[in-house]
Amino acid sequence: MNFDYKAEYWRWTNSPALTQDEQIELLSIAADEDEIESRFYSPLEFGTAGLRGVMGLGLYRMNIYVIRQATYALATLIVREGEDAMKRGCVICCDCRNNSREFAVAAAEVMAGMGVHVRLFEDMRPTPELSFAIRHYGAMAGINITASHNPKEYNGYKVYWSDGAQLPPDHAAKVAEIMAQNDILVKPPVKSCEAAIADGTMEIIGKETDEAFLSKVMAQCIEPECIVKAADELKIVYTPFHGAGRILVPEVLKRIGIKHLSCVEEQMIPDGNFSTVASPNPENPEGFALAEKLANKEGVDLLIGTDPDSDRIAIMVRTAEGNFKQISGNQMGVLLIDYIIARRKEKGTLPENAAVISTIVTTDMASKVAEANGVACYEVFTGFKYIAELMKDFEESGRHTTIFGYEESFGCLIGSFVRDKDAVTAAALFTEMAAYYHLQGKSLLDVMEELYEKYGYYSERTINIVMPGVDGIEDRKKLMADLRKNPPVNIGGMQVTKLRDYKSGTELDIASGTATELELSGSDVLVFVLEDGCKLAVRPSGTEPKIKMYVLAHGSNKAECESRAEACNIAAKALGERI
Repeated sequence: MNFDYKAEYWRWTNSPALTQDEQIELLSIAADEDEIESRFYSPLEFGTAGLRGVMGLGLYRMNIYVIRQATYALATLIVREGEDAMKRGCVICCDCRNNSREFAVAAAEVMAGMGVHVRLFEDMRPTPELSFAIRHYGAMAGINITASHNPKEYNGYKVYWSDGAQLPPDHAAKVAEIMAQNDILVKPPVKSCEAAIADGTMEIIGKETDEAFLSKVMAQCIEPECIVKAADELKIVYTPFHGAGRILVPEVLKRIGIKHLSCVEEQMIPDGNFSTVASPNPENPEGFALAEKLANKEGVDLLIGTDPDSDRIAIMVRTAEGNFKQISGNQMGVLLIDYIIARRKEKGTLPENAAVISTIVTTDMASKVAEANGVACYEVFTGFKYIAELMKDFEESGRHTTIFGYEESFGCLIGSFVRDKDAVTAAALFTEMAAYYHLQGKSLLDVMEELYEKYGYYSERTINIVMPGVDGIEDRKKLMADLRKNPPVNIGGMQVTKLRDYKSGTELDIASGTATELELSGSDVLVFVLEDGCKLAVRPSGTEPKIKMYVLAHGSNKAECESRAEACNIAAKALGERI
């Protein structure tokens, strides 16, 4: 890399654009070469998911300067679309993270300064509500200041386009191009919130948008009457992990008929430090410690948690032994696929051209259940932008009607009014499903076992190979390159029969050496298919400094399935230690 990070550091340090306190902060690291390099070795990369990084001063950090620079670029894109696009404007919201509100206001003031109409949420709101609001108001774009489930040190800048989905790749490339053409330390045109509100350029939105959103959420319930029947017995504990689900999730659960809802009060308090949890990621069961304590006190069998921006959901269910067990993201999707198809068939509301969308690293059980019930199942790359893209294609072509979309990392999409992960609607439908089975004397764990018996046993593992810092970026590239150059021939005692490289879009048959074209291409993902049909997928995370590995195993019985999954899991960890 030819970029002179040291020169950029001194340019920032001496810039009159910085406050005196900011200059002092940068001077304090003058003798720390590693810290200077980590902050200034390159700009944060703007992609289809926007920006995400550790907060702090520097080129490779999330701060008010990069927020203004990115917003100026996005506003320029809107201005280029013409006067109507400027009037349609941009919707902006944020989550509970440190600096999120400050960044949201800064983005709003740049948009207003560029003459683009702004609808700014009065307070934190769930990511799915932003996606909904863009569509509801006919806005041209949307911005959410959030780093989803990342650790407290992070923040992010997620950008959406007029369809409510994340920014299309060509638009993202244009934003990145405009950003590169403009000095991050030159302040773009801004208009204060007060002035923008006064002249009508900006409006503050809140409860009226909540009501419109909640009405759509509640409309996704299939058999709400079962909640009413189970309401006297069904008890739920909910935690928002200090985040944006704190108001809307409890509200929708009460509106659909839940009588016994207990919220973890300590975690209902907005807190960007996430002081009561080791991690705000609902995928980590240890985050439910306070929820479990409350559940044991209240005699509750079902726990629901949503991450800080309320796009991901996690479910914990009490076992027959009295402990709590988490339902994995893969299992949650399978349960909902089975439930939605069965109930909608009974109601006569299942479209003839119904389709489910999952991802290439999601359990194969999803397609097994869908297709066995006459519903098509399609796989896309990881990320809800791809699910939303295919949904849009289905709508425009009339080829399919999407009834459900999900990925293994605890994200679900129900209905067509949102184009991103939606934990608010998922909470409502999981509650309905739990009530439906409660009336039959079953827990969601019981139902999952029944599905395994019916469709075969599937087991998944996710391995995270953390590679932080500047060196980690190169290490991640080296590991992916090495796996391509020297692919394993055996994983967990099983021969690799096929290698799918989604970057080039080719599948190599190992025995014959024949390469065929895949339907998908352009994403840095490798999938090793084993002789027993199990798979290992490997990809760099798009939001965190890690390589993610996914073990996708199946077997004729539970013991065989778990044995295959564990053998592959051990082998995958060894592969991750190559670099």
